[in-house]
This record gives sequence, structure tokens and C-alpha cells, in this order.
Amino acid sequence: MFYHVKELQFNARVSGPDPKFAALLLEQFGGANGELAAAMRYFTQAFSTRKPYPDKYDMLMDIATEEFSHLEIVGATITMLLDGVNGELKNAAEACPLNKLTKGKAGKEEVLHEALTNPLFLIQSGGGPTLTNSQGVPFSGSYIDANGDLTVDLRSDMAAEARAKITYEYLMKFTDDPLVHDSLRFLMTREIAHFQMFGAALDTIQPNFPMGVLQGDPRHTHTYFNLSNGADARGPWNEGQGPWDEGESWEYVKEPLKHVIDTDGEINHEPKGVKTTQEQVAAKNKEMSKKRSEEVKSKTASALAQWSSYPQDKLESPMKPDTSRV
Repeated sequence: MFYHVKELQFNARVSGPDPKFAALLLEQFGGANGELAAAMRYFTQAFSTRKPYPDKYDMLMDIATEEFSHLEIVGATITMLLDGVNGELKNAAEACPLNKLTKGKAGKEEVLHEALTNPLFLIQSGGGPTLTNSQGVPFSGSYIDANGDLTVDLRSDMAAEARAKITYEYLMKFTDDPLVHDSLRFLMTREIAHFQMFGAALDTIQPNFPMGVLQGDPRHTHTYFNLSNGADARGPWNEGQGPWDEGESWEYVKEPLKHVIDTDGEINHEPKGVKTTQEQVAAKNKEMSKKRSEEVKSKTASALAQWSSYPQDKLESPMKPDTSRV
């Protein structure tokens, strides 16, 4: 159940109108890395975690709700940056009332340019935020990642928070309004906090690598192909022990074409630096399949189910509904 608290999470303020920056800030309202995308991403991902990971369901719903709070901050800031536009656009009696909103001819031309390049924002919205990115492209459900496996989704969430953080960082370069900077810095900082939350949640799911259930083929997990000419870069991503246990290491294939031919297209590749056998992989696949399956099944007591109890004083969802009043 949601309800709206009228006070903003952060007191958004602006020093004065700035239609041009308002258009840029739309990126965080209806863009791919914006607050609505984040809210819907975590909201959607939460459903499949309700049974196996009720604590992660609680976290995802909390963060999704906070993202809606951030969407309100962004929308409020955009509206304030467009202060006066709505009233002036409705002043049909004057030939060019936008003169009052701009600083000289250059300012007027900027507003007119914005109206021509993104007409939905200024002409159709009449001075409020639109559900688009900064270029007027409508919000799309394709922005939302929800794979039904929490170890996958949490990694995607960390990447999303990183993209949102850097977007705010870039946006701050396009305004010198100190009050707007305060709001953007708050929003940017919360992206950092969410990144840490998702990382901490991922660490509590063990094992969490590789993602999903099935293990990698040991013939190919440690191979690095040198697929560029010229000077070659070496580092912990293609030499030495890498992320594995002692006794395992990267296999650097310096001549990939020769290697592929010699191994009959990798079919006969005998891996180096790998201790895991195919038999061990098969056993691990069965173990992980059973583990992940039981995580869900153990929380499902019967075919009858309900999502919440009243009051909801436990994290777990009650699987046996009260049928006494049915």
C-alpha cells in the first residue's frame, strides 16, 4: 500500500528559471537511467524475491519507493526551473510573452530552439515535466531489467546506479545554480548509497558466482583470446592467478586463429590452469539446482496462498491464507 507524503525527501530549490537546463534534467525524469526507470526496475524485480528472499523483497521495495521520491524531486525541480512558462504560454493576448522569461535575444532564441527541437516539452506540456528523456524520446518499458534471478538483477542494479550517478555528475556541469547543485548532489549521493546496498545484499547470497544455477564449462572459463594486433596489454584480467584459487590461472591464447584450428573449433581444447573437472561441474549443477529450487519451494506450503498478513509483522509472506471466512 502506498500513500503520498507531501513533504519532499530533500527540499528542492532553484535560484531562478532555466528552461534549457530543465530540458536536460528530463534525462533523470523519463530517461533510461532516470528515477522512474530505477523505481520500476526495483519494483518489478521485487516480486520474484518475495518467497525465496523476503528480506531482499523488503529492500527492493524500500529502494523502489525512494526512487519514486527522487522522481518527485526531479519533477519539482524541472517545474521550478520552468517557473512562469505555463502562465506566459497561456497569455495568448500578447504577441511574444516569452520575452519576460528570457535574458535578452540570446535567451529568447534558446527557449525557441528548445521548443522546436523538443516541442513536447515546452509546447505540449505547458511548463511541466514530460515522461521523456532530454531529447523528447518517450519513456519505454525496455529500460527495465528483471531476470527473475536475484544474483543477476542485483548486478544489473549496481550498474544502473553507477550510470545514474555519473549522469547526475555530468548534469551538474551544465548549471551554476547552487541550489540546484544541492539537489543534484543529494540525488547523486543516494545513487552511491544504493550501489552499496545492492552490493551488500549480493554478498549475503552465497554462492553467487557464476550468476544463475549452471556452472561454466571448465574448458573455456579461464581462456583469454588475444583478438587485437599491435602492442598487447597484460594484467590480472588475462594473466596470473586471476580471481581463482591457488593453482589455477588464466590461459592466454596469443594466436587465436591457430588455436581455434588446432582445437577443431574449441571442441578438443585441453584447458590449462584449471583444476575443475566436468564431473565436478555436473555435481555442482545438481547441487545448485536443488538449493535454488528448495529456496522457493520451502516457502510455499500449499496451492493456496496470500501475499500479506494483516498486520504484516513478519518479512515472510503467509503461504496459507485464512479460509475461515471464505
